[in-house]
Amino acid sequence: MNGWVLLAAAVAGGVGAGLRYLVDALVTATVFTGPGKPTRFPVGILVVNATGSLLLGVVTGLGADVLGTDAAWILAVGLLGGYTTFSTVSLDSVLLARAGQSRRGWANAVATLIVCVIAAAIGLTVGGIF
Repeated sequence: MNGWVLLAAAVAGGVGAGLRYLVDALVTATVFTGPGKPTRFPVGILVVNATGSLLLGVVTGLGADVLGTDAAWILAVGLLGGYTTFSTVSLDSVLLARAGQSRRGWANAVATLIVCVIAAAIGLTVGGIF
């Protein structure tokens, strides 16, 4: 990976993060809950994670042969990495299952969910101390 690809991936990551914010806000405020109504379930982030997983699957399925190595890196690591990192966990779990390692795929998905929720709870606690 050269410096220009790294720079492009970094810029694409920023774009992905901006898209995550916009999609989350739009879905949460308009589509599922109506303007100004709070939601008890993070549907916006669920949509972000699901669409990010779908798009990473598409990019991976197309691969470097179709997209080119640089474009694949920029889209997968940059844009979709900024949009959601959950897409990577989802794809890894599916790839394990497709490789005949279904138990490892499920373990990856469940362990990631549990560990990340616990980590978020710890982070909230630590953040509340300061």
